[in-house]
Amino acid sequence: MKDWTGKRVVILGAARQGVALARWLTKHGATVTLSDKRTEEQLASARTTLSGLPINWAVGGHPIELLDHADMLALSGGVPLTLPIVDEAIKRGIELSNDTQIFMEAVPCKTIGITGSAGKTTTTTLVGQMAKLAMEESGKHTLSQGEGKKEDSSINHHPSSFVGGNIGDPLINYVDEMTKDDLAILEISSFQLEQMTISPNVAAILNITPNHLDRHGTMEAYTAAKKRILDFQSKDDIAVLGHDDTGSWNLRDKVKGKLFTFSLNELPEDLNGAYLHEGLLSLRDGFAYMPLMLREKIQLRGDHNVSNVLAAFAIGHAAGLPLDAMLTAAEEFHGVPHRLELVRELNGVRWYNDSIATAPERAMAGIHAFDEPIVLLLGGRDKNLPWEALANLIHQRVDHVVLFGEAAEKIQKAVAASSAERPYTLTRVEHLHEAVIKAAEVAESGDVVLLSPGGTSYDEFKDFEERGEKFRVWVQEL
Repeated sequence: MKDWTGKRVVILGAARQGVALARWLTKHGATVTLSDKRTEEQLASARTTLSGLPINWAVGGHPIELLDHADMLALSGGVPLTLPIVDEAIKRGIELSNDTQIFMEAVPCKTIGITGSAGKTTTTTLVGQMAKLAMEESGKHTLSQGEGKKEDSSINHHPSSFVGGNIGDPLINYVDEMTKDDLAILEISSFQLEQMTISPNVAAILNITPNHLDRHGTMEAYTAAKKRILDFQSKDDIAVLGHDDTGSWNLRDKVKGKLFTFSLNELPEDLNGAYLHEGLLSLRDGFAYMPLMLREKIQLRGDHNVSNVLAAFAIGHAAGLPLDAMLTAAEEFHGVPHRLELVRELNGVRWYNDSIATAPERAMAGIHAFDEPIVLLLGGRDKNLPWEALANLIHQRVDHVVLFGEAAEKIQKAVAASSAERPYTLTRVEHLHEAVIKAAEVAESGDVVLLSPGGTSYDEFKDFEERGEKFRVWVQEL
């Protein structure tokens, strides 16, 4: 780990990643300035969290002068690289970093890193559950997303698994209590990967499809960011790449160590990994073959979730997790909040919350998960992504569309470009609450109302979680 004593670090963004990093760096002797474009009033909660610590604050913007006495600029996940202060830091040769990079510099134990355009939260959570059961079965204790370590006077240390990163708590909060026997499981975004120069021991790229082009500009730049999770691995490390996704599988020649994969189809004999064949999930590693579970035992809807479960098996096996623990976790897994989450059934209509679907590709996966007639709630803020493929699917599968948010006009134009019979109705409103009311008006018994927006939440909400929570409330009020 670096010696942070006397290091001058400017952190951009005072959300959970920035706050966690500020606390940790200050504890380790760094001089920290936390800069956020929000006002003092809007930052009251963050400032209270860090009260009592010798942290300098710069609110209402990111003045260039902060760099005059800075050794490092640390970016929180949502901070764009196009900010003038970031550009100036690069010109001055000031090191760029983030909480995940600094965590990886300090972590003493084995690491699993999972990235991808879609499915990484579900897959990371399931791998975390597999690790948790593995620890419990071996008489060990597991720590997950901020849970405090438990004391046992008879044993000095219980090896633990830690789950976090881009989901839950930033793991920098817990790195000081980790030991070499623990396991850290991280969801890592493309934003975080851009500054990283360390790769996890097990690195997984689930898929690479159009996403975050408002940040990265081109698919080439976005793919390059994802690829960085492999760039710093050694021959002793393991990579897991999705076989069914061209973007991920095309990176197989970048793998430095052992390669595992996963597929909804039977794998060629020269490949190791998890796959689906005739309704049975299986795992192959060299000459070893392991039948896993019947597809029908997976409690999540949609082929994309079967793919996520297969990915979790491949990742868990690569990390050395025992088969029994992985099987039990997969059979008991009910998914993550805001991902095809059943909110309620009312008058024969089932309402699903898929607020985590912040790209058109993810909305398409949500639609594919259902055979029932669909009322689709679509909108939010666009990420400069193509909507044509989703529009074509809507004409095939969606009966009613309710558009909301900033992207509504752009989506409406994409849907209107076809003369297909579906959708039977298309309604446009300003806000999600109005969209819920309109959906209730057109939905009939046997329908599914699906919030799978395809856009981000930032035009109306703090994040996709707040959007999903508001959706739940408004649906329960119907």
